Amino acid sequence: MKPRLILLFCAAALAGSPNHVPIRGFAADELKAEREREAAAKAIPQSANIKALAKWLTSQPHPAGSPRSKAVAHHIARLLREWGLETSIETFNPLLPYPTVRRLELVTPTRFVAGLREPPVARDRDTQAPGQTPAYNAYSASGDVTAPLMYVNFGLPEDYEELSRRGLDVRGKIVIARYGRSWRGVKPRLAQDHGAVGCILYSDPHEDGFFAGDVYPDGPFRPLLGVQRGSVLDVAIHPGDPLTPGWASESGARRLPLSEARTIMRIPVLPISAGDAEPLLSALAGPVAPAEWRGALPLTYHIGPGAATVRLNTAFDWTSRPIYNVIGRIPGAVFPDQWVVWGNHHDAWGPGANDPVSGLAPVLEAARAAAELARRGWKPKRTILFTFWDGEEFGLIGSTEWVEKHRAELDRKLAFYFNSDSNSRGSLRGSGSPALESFVNEIARDIADPVSGKSLADAARPASARKGSRESVPIRLGPIGAGSDYVPFLNHLGVSSLNLSFYGDDDATGVYHSAYDTFGWYRRFCDGEYAYGRALAQVVLLALMRTADASVLPYEFGALAGAIRGYANDLARQTSNRFWRSLDLREIYAQVGRLDGNAHNFDDALGASKKLFQAPAAKLAKLNTALYRTERALLAPKGLPGREWYRNQLYAPGVYTGYTAKTLPGVREAAEASRWEEANREAGNVAQALKALNAQLEEAVRLLRELED
Repeated sequence: MKPRLILLFCAAALAGSPNHVPIRGFAADELKAEREREAAAKAIPQSANIKALAKWLTSQPHPAGSPRSKAVAHHIARLLREWGLETSIETFNPLLPYPTVRRLELVTPTRFVAGLREPPVARDRDTQAPGQTPAYNAYSASGDVTAPLMYVNFGLPEDYEELSRRGLDVRGKIVIARYGRSWRGVKPRLAQDHGAVGCILYSDPHEDGFFAGDVYPDGPFRPLLGVQRGSVLDVAIHPGDPLTPGWASESGARRLPLSEARTIMRIPVLPISAGDAEPLLSALAGPVAPAEWRGALPLTYHIGPGAATVRLNTAFDWTSRPIYNVIGRIPGAVFPDQWVVWGNHHDAWGPGANDPVSGLAPVLEAARAAAELARRGWKPKRTILFTFWDGEEFGLIGSTEWVEKHRAELDRKLAFYFNSDSNSRGSLRGSGSPALESFVNEIARDIADPVSGKSLADAARPASARKGSRESVPIRLGPIGAGSDYVPFLNHLGVSSLNLSFYGDDDATGVYHSAYDTFGWYRRFCDGEYAYGRALAQVVLLALMRTADASVLPYEFGALAGAIRGYANDLARQTSNRFWRSLDLREIYAQVGRLDGNAHNFDDALGASKKLFQAPAAKLAKLNTALYRTERALLAPKGLPGREWYRNQLYAPGVYTGYTAKTLPGVREAAEASRWEEANREAGNVAQALKALNAQLEEAVRLLRELED
């Protein structure tokens, strides 16, 4: 890392004292008090509290729209009020379909009826809890179809290209695809786009079962009859309620007819277990599948079509149901109209011990700790919000509806949105706005890893990293895609956002979205005593305290310039590799060079400031508003081509990649489709957005220098 990436507010002679190690955004005069407050804060969260919260929250399944999900929301609100936070519950009424018919049978050459049921585990009482959610895919179409079966591997674009090379197509067929390699909703959309009349999704043991390791209850992986539930809402077009795209799904709101909803699948879709898939795959004839298409079931994988015919029958109760977002607030004492927010969702397809309670319980414990600090006299400068979203599993519903309802207010006030979801053990890792990478690494520097005792930064740093190299920066922020509730904040509002959690390279999530995602499973195979849950609570606290109390918000724009240059370089490499001769990125590079210079100027002005601590609140408010509006400049007024809800021109979920982000998405996806005129038009739009960002940052530098006058 270059020296300019670390902002030094105090002399090098003082650096040996912990109270004088710099914190981005704080003047030297503020460091001692901030360090003491943070030390007190880090001591408050307790693993035992997190564990107790997790046990209660996972005692029953609590999917959105269910009575139990409402009970969970009200329990969270009651806790927040008891701790002393200003608390409210906001209710929305989105379309949340639940199944009324689920039937799958092999009609020929023999007859088999799929069980579509996850049996309870005798050693795990929580798998026997009443109210288990049926195994289904939310926003599948209703339909009753009988057709030949075809196996399409993972059901991704390259798989259909392979079928085409073999002279095979899926028109008029029901396809069966294994989970993996991409988000589940991509698979039925590609199937319907290729003319299939139905789609079956299953978990092959090769990716998610006995091939990987012992299955539950003996090991962490998915048992043979385990099923991955989940939404297939086309979130690459837009998340949130499919009937109110762009506006909140409140009572009395205008709603689209079901037939006009762009994000609902047009064909029936059903998830099944490997055990139910085996008879279907065994009945297939036709060509033997390529080696890379073969899973771990004890059969020869054929593609079909052939003798195997199946009947797929799904029907749904297409009803709007209430969901409950819980908001806890600590008002700001100096800048009450500048907000920092941490969110985690509370709904789950099953007991939800891993997804989402492993992240939810630590955020609740952080809220308790923040309330305790406030009782001791802490008054944050900015307003802090703890947000607990409902309906995330259906398609980021609760967070999206909240953003759409409060869009104008959030645009004015929201400085940062921080998010967590599932949490495990291992290293602190994250994705998000590159301008916050130094901020994240400073937090990791100041919290201890609960196992090694090293700092989280040292624990995350690769052992092979050379000192001073880019790889030696412990935590690199990747671009955000579409996996959790950060999407409406970053992609629609342009709010600088982060997603942070702990996980390891050997994490096993084989019970994902199943009845086996229980407290017992999590304790045995993840963070058993919630030590990393406590560490996450400490991360939440420091992130909120530092952004709430910093004199200058902790941006570092050199990392943003470097990230954008990397995105453009990646496009340029693809241009060379794929003979993209018509793509002009020169203006993007020019604006990135300008941003690099402005980042230097900002850091120099901040480092040279002598009056930061004494600056009038009104001037600091104006400066910080200019800073957090920098990423707002990246928004496309009319949105991305074909999906207007997505407005951020640096990142968006890929149309065919699901959770995975596409960088410079308007340019990249047009170029990948050889739409050169559109690609260059989008490149020009990106350059204009970067020009606006530069102007905004130049204004911030001017305001910062004015503090010295």
